[in-house]
Amino acid sequence: MSVSVEAIKELREKTGTGMMDCKRALTEADGDFEKAVDVLRKKGLAAASKKSARTASEGMIASYIHLGGKIGVLLEINCETDFVARTDDFQTLIKDIAMHIAAAAPLCVSREELSEEALEREKNIHREQLRQQKKPDNIIDKILAGKMEKYFTDVCLMDQIFVKDPEGKKKIKDLVAEQIAKLGENIVIRRFARFQLGESR
Repeated sequence: MSVSVEAIKELREKTGTGMMDCKRALTEADGDFEKAVDVLRKKGLAAASKKSARTASEGMIASYIHLGGKIGVLLEINCETDFVARTDDFQTLIKDIAMHIAAAAPLCVSREELSEEALEREKNIHREQLRQQKKPDNIIDKILAGKMEKYFTDVCLMDQIFVKDPEGKKKIKDLVAEQIAKLGENIVIRRFARFQLGESR
């Protein structure tokens, strides 16, 4: 059955679960909202948002070298306990995200880290392009909102589509939420640095 975007968004807001997980839960529940909540709770996914408020001060700093030493990544991901940091699931997560950063070259972890100046500059570029295309002023803002969402998926790690997702739909924030639910602890991507041979800064 087809599931409306509005229903997916409502379920996401209530549970804090990733969009794709919400869609799967609603499909599994034949569109019944409360049953979908139960589906997520049984899978442990709905609890992920509650864990996100807890302090994550343990974790790991990892490095990843790609393409015969031409691209390198340093990445810090935090969790709540050293025990979880040593699990295979956490180790796999940090390796996958480091590899993703090497491939996708994000500029920052989340959109909240982008300065107002950077956002205004991007908006002004798109606004001018739309005006040159003779778009009516009353729809420029709507188009601009979509352009900015696309910009976030290009430059913000948490908004990027995970490069190893075969369906091309799972975002990095969904991947992290899945592991929060699975491991039972808050997980935070704290920071990263990406180096490319010969790249000027």
